[in-house]
Amino acid sequence: AGARVASLCTGAFVLAAAGLLDGKRATTHWAHTDALAARYPAVEVDPDVLYVDNGSVLTSAGKAAALDLCLHVVRLDHGSSVANAVARRLVVPPHRAGGQAQFVTTPVPARDDHPLAALLPWALERLDQPLTVEDLARRARMSSRNLGRHFHAATGTTPLQWLLIQRIRRAQELLEKTDDTVDTIAEATGMGTAATLRRHFNRTVGVPPDTYRRTFRSRTGFPVDRVRRRR
Repeated sequence: AGARVASLCTGAFVLAAAGLLDGKRATTHWAHTDALAARYPAVEVDPDVLYVDNGSVLTSAGKAAALDLCLHVVRLDHGSSVANAVARRLVVPPHRAGGQAQFVTTPVPARDDHPLAALLPWALERLDQPLTVEDLARRARMSSRNLGRHFHAATGTTPLQWLLIQRIRRAQELLEKTDDTVDTIAEATGMGTAATLRRHFNRTVGVPPDTYRRTFRSRTGFPVDRVRRRR
């Protein structure tokens, strides 16, 4: 009847069950996007965004993204100055660039007896070095093919992709906690050059390193630990 309907986090499942998302783009928390897509194939699920505005129907990702969506609605109805004032009261950014990739962590084996349990910490201590699949396989005392199977089972990705994600995660930490230049961070994370870091960072996280730093640095008024807990 002309009402505007918004879902927060997994509330997208309710809208999908009601048929309100059929043929529309939508999102939900990154941990549940696959389930939403499988259960409701008529919905175009986008796992990479913080929220989706279809006009009368809106969906958001995790709980922090629910705040992003609500601020977006306030901004639409009352303007940027009011939305910014609300954001200040909530101690959150008025607008966050990028998508859920900024907040997704890569799983690692938790069991001590897992074949990769000793390898992954070893690799994490050497992210500044040009590690190869052969280096990892040699350290793990297994073939490259066997290593690939264990990696996919434990992390859902390949050894090289896992290494890249860990380098990006380390870059995120350095951007949050230090004043190091992008060139210095590129060297510290094994990316080599600032251009390489920017290319991979932007493609993986969804925003350039400088934008990420402005969003997450505590001096902006949005403490790092508080921003990253909100999901």
